[in-house]
Amino acid sequence: MLIMTIKTDNPQAKLSLFNDILLVGQEEWLADRTLADTIHTKMESLLTSHNKNWENINGIVFYQGPGSFTGLRIGLSVANALAYGLGIPIVATRGDAWIDKGITKLMDGINDEVALPFYGSPPHITPAKK
Repeated sequence: MLIMTIKTDNPQAKLSLFNDILLVGQEEWLADRTLADTIHTKMESLLTSHNKNWENINGIVFYQGPGSFTGLRIGLSVANALAYGLGIPIVATRGDAWIDKGITKLMDGINDEVALPFYGSPPHITPAKK
């Protein structure tokens, strides 16, 4: 099972490819304010450098937070769209062992269908002006 992991909670974004539990490769870059422009090309670069393509991905593990609102939102949008488009399972996890937990969930047949963020605190919403 080829699994892509995605972590976009801070300016340093990280993608990894796993063959079951074996790390095959990873891509880490300073995405900062260019995440939306760079994530797709970094994914494709990671896949092609290991002679894989989009259709080879069998599951996605996403780090759901806490972290940057915008980074998580962009990463989750890409991850959810990719899972939906390819018809593959996606799971969202958090904590230090997020990758291990996520891979275990996928290998146990769990599919969140839609990964959701965990921001770590309630949103700060500006009151409506009257």
